[in-house]
Amino acid sequence: MPLVGNPAPDFTMESTKDLETLNEKVSLSDYKGKWLVLFFYPMDFTFVCPTEITAFSERIEDFKEIDAEILGVSTDSKYSHKAWIETPADKNGLGGVNYPLAADQTLAVSRAYDVLIEEEGVALRGLFVIDPDGILQYQVIHNLNVGRNVDETLRVIQALQTGGRCGANWRPGQSNL
Repeated sequence: MPLVGNPAPDFTMESTKDLETLNEKVSLSDYKGKWLVLFFYPMDFTFVCPTEITAFSERIEDFKEIDAEILGVSTDSKYSHKAWIETPADKNGLGGVNYPLAADQTLAVSRAYDVLIEEEGVALRGLFVIDPDGILQYQVIHNLNVGRNVDETLRVIQALQTGGRCGANWRPGQSNL
């Protein structure tokens, strides 16, 4: 069943929202009233993943300007996420992140969003845009070796926020069809 146009699958996961104590979970309901970029990545301490995570982190203010939050998810533990965040970038770490990473250790959320590679226990690179009412408005799924484009994610949210028809290559400030 297609997910787009339907209520986003609900979730509650352990997270790095409170990096110090690791005792704050994240739920879909936490983002009610805001746009949410929910993206899945295969695993911590890998090669393509940090490029995406840091690219989204570096653009956090652009997302905040359009009332959007970001949540990264993998099947790794919150402890692995914390270690990766606290490891300097020059030592294969993230060196800090401006949004939480969630731990889908039960694989239930990756399964619900249909990005789980069952035999490996890791998620494909799925990106989902959920509107303030909890309706899934956009999804794109990449194979493991190809990262996502932050500019395109911003453009898609801005297009969705117009409420109108946006043609190919539409940019903010352009009129709708």
